[in-house]
Amino acid sequence: MNIKREFVLREIAGDLLLVPTGKTALDLNGMLTLNNVGADIWNMLPEVKDEEEIVQRLLQEYDATAEEVRPDVSAFLNKLRELNII
Repeated sequence: MNIKREFVLREIAGDLLLVPTGKTALDLNGMLTLNNVGADIWNMLPEVKDEEEIVQRLLQEYDATAEEVRPDVSAFLNKLRELNII
């Protein structure tokens, strides 16, 4: 999946944050806080082709069902789309 904006993932004081860099820092005010699954999804984005691939990878990593994972993945990706990040 294509990431349209510049961010770095950092752990700061135990929190996982997407920190905007470059021009993105000027356009967006603030950082995005992620949980561990959100960080895993973020790290997958450059190498996956679609949402279903993310779901399948998460199912291999976490003790959850596809019915539990799909809505969360969809919500996370929709938020990134809403912010024009992907």
